[in-house]
Amino acid sequence: MTNKQVDLTMLAAPSSIEKLVWIMSQLRDPQHGCPWDKKQSYQTIVPYTLEEAYEVAEAIDKQDYQELEKELGDLLFQVVFYARIAEEEQRFDLSSVIDAICEKLIRRHPHVFTDQQFASEREIKANWENEKAKERVENNQQTSMLDDIPNALPALMQATKIQKRCAHVGFDWPDIDGVLDKVKEELAEVELELSRSQRDQAALQEELGDLLFAVVNLTRHCQVDAEQALRHASVKFKQRFAYIERYHQQQALDIHQSSLEFLESLWVKAKQHSNSEIS
Repeated sequence: MTNKQVDLTMLAAPSSIEKLVWIMSQLRDPQHGCPWDKKQSYQTIVPYTLEEAYEVAEAIDKQDYQELEKELGDLLFQVVFYARIAEEEQRFDLSSVIDAICEKLIRRHPHVFTDQQFASEREIKANWENEKAKERVENNQQTSMLDDIPNALPALMQATKIQKRCAHVGFDWPDIDGVLDKVKEELAEVELELSRSQRDQAALQEELGDLLFAVVNLTRHCQVDAEQALRHASVKFKQRFAYIERYHQQQALDIHQSSLEFLESLWVKAKQHSNSEIS
């Protein structure tokens, strides 16, 4: 491999977005760049982008702000990576990406950047959705207002976005009572499928999906993020189950040999344990 003369001025320059863009250009340099970075495409780096986004979320959940600083850097690098590939293909570059988001944010916040005023946060959100609707019409790339909701989103997030979009045009329960009734209705339909002598697995899956969708709607009406609520529930479960595992390890017991009743008794103790350990 031919040696390359590195720009020592840029290498020694203080950290900045310009320096990061330069680093990316060196990594993708056709002759002297990194073999791994050079062979990547939009498609191949998507999994890394998703992974970095979840690591940002995890650092926030843990309130580990030192780690958050690092993870945000990793996520920013993903944006620069996509922009570099696009620049090589003469589609767009990082500057046009920044231009686009600046223009959109200013346009969607007239109450901040112009004299336009809104009476409430609800009106602000309505204006935001109206602006997004205008963009969809201008793009003229869809027949439904739901078309641009990504199928690749986690299912809970996707359901929430669908429900919010429909609520914006008035297709929504007027109060939480209707939402609760819908959850009970869907649960009853699941119970009905489970009670059949010949279980139809496809029908059961459909009814369970309807139940989950209704529960997501309930979280939305309660102004709770369904994704975060389930994530926190999973973390809580893991911590409580870890208590059961520690007990078995400390007592030299085989967890596989413990009865369900015994495990349940330990679960109750785990729930009563100090919040500092299992909250």
